[in-house]
Amino acid sequence: MNTAINTPKRLAVALAAAGLLGAAATGAYTSAHAVDAPAAAAATATPMVAPIAAPDFSVITARNGPAVVNISVTGTTKTALEDDGVPGISPDDPFYEFFRQFGAPGLQRGGPQRPMPTHAQGSGFIVSPDGVILTNAHVVKDAKEVTVKLTDRREFQAKVLGADPKTDVAVLKIAAKNLPTVPLGNPKDLKVGEWVLAIGSPFGFENSVTAGVVSAKGRSLPDDSFTPFIQTDVAINPGNSGGPLFNARGEVVGINSQIYSRSGGYQGVSFAIPIDLATRVKDQIVATGHASHAKLGVVIQEVNQAFADSFKLNKPEGALVSNVEKGGAADKAGLRTGDVILKVNGEPIVSSGDLPALIGQLSPGQKVSIDIWRQGKAESLTASLGNANDKAQVAEADKATGKGRLGLALRPLQPQEKRELASDAGLVVEDARGASAMAGVQPGDVLLAINGTPAKSVDQVREAVAKADKSVALLIQRGGERIFVPVRLG
Repeated sequence: MNTAINTPKRLAVALAAAGLLGAAATGAYTSAHAVDAPAAAAATATPMVAPIAAPDFSVITARNGPAVVNISVTGTTKTALEDDGVPGISPDDPFYEFFRQFGAPGLQRGGPQRPMPTHAQGSGFIVSPDGVILTNAHVVKDAKEVTVKLTDRREFQAKVLGADPKTDVAVLKIAAKNLPTVPLGNPKDLKVGEWVLAIGSPFGFENSVTAGVVSAKGRSLPDDSFTPFIQTDVAINPGNSGGPLFNARGEVVGINSQIYSRSGGYQGVSFAIPIDLATRVKDQIVATGHASHAKLGVVIQEVNQAFADSFKLNKPEGALVSNVEKGGAADKAGLRTGDVILKVNGEPIVSSGDLPALIGQLSPGQKVSIDIWRQGKAESLTASLGNANDKAQVAEADKATGKGRLGLALRPLQPQEKRELASDAGLVVEDARGASAMAGVQPGDVLLAINGTPAKSVDQVREAVAKADKSVALLIQRGGERIFVPVRLG
């Protein structure tokens, strides 16, 4: 807690020190080149880095703190009876622990369960004077009763208007009027390195204030999320979830949602949901009780340097399509496995996580233009987006692999294997050594394609390897999954 409070002061001192060092460095440069005295004096008087004053966090807190609320949630979870005791046997009985561990006579493990009360706390903030509150979906998950406590100590029973797990946004409503609200800002105007402030209830300590800077924007997390998170170094702990993230002008730019931690507590990396995304979800929930998101219907991978070399891309950017949902929006638009999605509606896809974050903010049925890289050249497609709530029908795969510089021993698919894969293309990996083994290819894998070309024969694979430069991209079927494996050639 002391660290978070002292951070702005330490950083201001450091910046001031940087300015002094800049002046000193300029002076040394001047004397070394024998510049005249007036010029030297002017150079010394002008620091290279101007000191930057930290915002007055007390003003932001005083103005917006009353609109930040504490949320208490009561719910239930089912627990097996033996977890809490053994019916009919006293805890003082010498055989009590034995029966608790291995089951009492007539009591089967995994049998009857009873609901046990659960309690949780979080934060939120008022966005409408008539009592509409934003928080995280995970704060109110499985809630039976939600209590909202204001800074003036009044408490209200809240109604959950709706929750959207895909963006982790929930909307509450309390029966009150003329409530204080927070002003909303534009996350797109945020700059990396800019000051930000969080208000919430970490560990139940209501209306606690912490501050830091924006560490990155547009972060995607490996949790099937549609959210382009704002990453900060603001101290966020359990109980802060759902609270507001303010910019230096006192405007809410995000909802504090997650932390990256190996200990369960704050370790310098926290994530917030951009407020413009949360507002769109809130408007849908208020109008319909739920939120809807678009989907393209593809499984994607990151494009690393090896893939970029294999597909002859200028740089390792984009989203590599490793699977296409049968009958989905991408399938109907003509997207194929091995395509690299570079732009959607003109927006660049730099990392693969940019794609679901961008698509998820659009509406089902909306048409989008997609710029792709296919077989060494650029193409454009148009897709009519599907609904993320629809069930996916994953297309069956085809597979293949080869030997030589790859280090693979391959054999054709047997008729039964072709029927199981629903494919005529593909080669079974009998053995993997050298470059392929190092890349993670395993015996039993099925090679479907090499550099986007279906693998129909060992000779075809050899030919593709002979034409390759630094690396090749292998489309591998392993069990029920298809993945691209980049293999650097020796």
